[in-house]
Amino acid sequence: MNRFARLLEALVFTPGRNGKLRLLEHYFAVTGDPERGYALAALTGTLSLATAKPAVIRALVAERVDPVLFDLSYDFVGDLAETVALIWPEAERKTEAVADSTALDLTEVITTLQRSSRTEVARLLGNWLDRLDATGRHALLKLITGGLRVGVSARLAKTALANWSGHDLTEIEELWHAQTVPYEALFAWLEHRGNRPAADLALSFRPLMLANPLEDRDVTTLDATQYRAEWKWDGIRIQVVGHGDTARLYSRTGDEIGATFPDVRDTIRFHAVLDGELLVLDGDRVAAFADLQQRLNRKTVSPKLMRERPAHVRLYDILVEDGDDLRSAPFDVRRTRLERWFARIQPERMDLSPLIPFRDWAELVALRDSARARAIEGLMLKRADGAYIAGRPVGPWWKWKRDPLTADAVLMYAQRGHGKRSSFYSDFTFGAWRQGALVPIGKAYFGFTDVELHQLDRWVREHTLRSYGPVREVEPSLVLEVAFDSIQRSNRHKSGLAMRFPRIHRIRWDKPAQEADRLESLERLIDA
Repeated sequence: MNRFARLLEALVFTPGRNGKLRLLEHYFAVTGDPERGYALAALTGTLSLATAKPAVIRALVAERVDPVLFDLSYDFVGDLAETVALIWPEAERKTEAVADSTALDLTEVITTLQRSSRTEVARLLGNWLDRLDATGRHALLKLITGGLRVGVSARLAKTALANWSGHDLTEIEELWHAQTVPYEALFAWLEHRGNRPAADLALSFRPLMLANPLEDRDVTTLDATQYRAEWKWDGIRIQVVGHGDTARLYSRTGDEIGATFPDVRDTIRFHAVLDGELLVLDGDRVAAFADLQQRLNRKTVSPKLMRERPAHVRLYDILVEDGDDLRSAPFDVRRTRLERWFARIQPERMDLSPLIPFRDWAELVALRDSARARAIEGLMLKRADGAYIAGRPVGPWWKWKRDPLTADAVLMYAQRGHGKRSSFYSDFTFGAWRQGALVPIGKAYFGFTDVELHQLDRWVREHTLRSYGPVREVEPSLVLEVAFDSIQRSNRHKSGLAMRFPRIHRIRWDKPAQEADRLESLERLIDA
């Protein structure tokens, strides 16, 4: 447990991607099985554990520490796991030998959690916290609450495996879903002491090709004759995998989400791997992203919800057809194969994303500028001769999004961040005026520099009206210029509106709060 705890601590305090990769590579190299496999599962989010709710942890610490002292400490630190790890009283250890004998093993913790109920976890947790130092306690609490945020994505962890072992990242990702925790067969192959693990490649996830953002000033540097254009649809990326009577739906990160969208999955009766966008349709029209959100992250979905928000896949690429891997073929070849396949199969709940004909960049600029009126995110540009390459290679695919909308909003609430931001107020809720009062219209936690974060944190502390645990209500006097992709009506928010991808564009220290936008002006954006 100590080695894993030190890894998490180092990852938190190492900002750069390359630095995190080196830490992971070293950990995999010096740590044995099955510990490194369990650590890999924790980092990639593939562990299934009995977890403890915050109330249980609070009750345990209340038995050992003055509740007033804990509340004051929690308000200052802003993170439950970090507060408990630091304030938990050290157990008395008479000798170093006793201390060594009480060291807790990561494998022991995880295997115990996997066979325990939540009630049993509460009983075990106090003993485990007594056996660990502050760093170990922090790691344990993050693991047991499911709040592991150390700046490591599943793909970064797999990249570290590839760098350390010398195996191809794409091959690792294609094998990934057939492997089981703690990945001992996978590590044996990575260390060249075992055979390639078995995997049903027909149903494997193929790592997706991603696009780079295109700036307006860079458009004319490209050769228009070498690119094909499509609309950029406002859904979620999906990979459709069919093999006989078995079907899989994968998210862009390789998570299997077929159970959430059985209305699509259960119509698949073909041998192919397809790339596309998952949408919700309202008749023939693509519904707002908020409608799709109603279906995301559900373990089960009701027939009523499927009727009201039917899922649909808009296809724009074919990667495998009847066992023939097409990823090395040029885009134009794949597109022709996709069109022929679609005409032959005519799959249910799917259609083709149309190619957009254009003569020159001026015509494409006009089309891109019309995207908002069509309720579309923008354009995709794809090189005609480009292969399908996993990751985000520069050049073959570009995403050229419409310009964001902006609004002047008033800061209402601030909340502590997580990880490196746990000591700062970095999550900001802002509102617009309605009949002389502010109503919340969104929340953002990025778009500002580190210097601006310190300025905002200081301002929040100096202008707090009331505190609610890690949240502070502030004086309604600071204006934030907020950028967002779109705005929709929403019954879930007091204002009746919901912003899509809000972020802080500028801090308007100069602007009086009464000059911020009114709710009616935002409602007019929807009508427009």
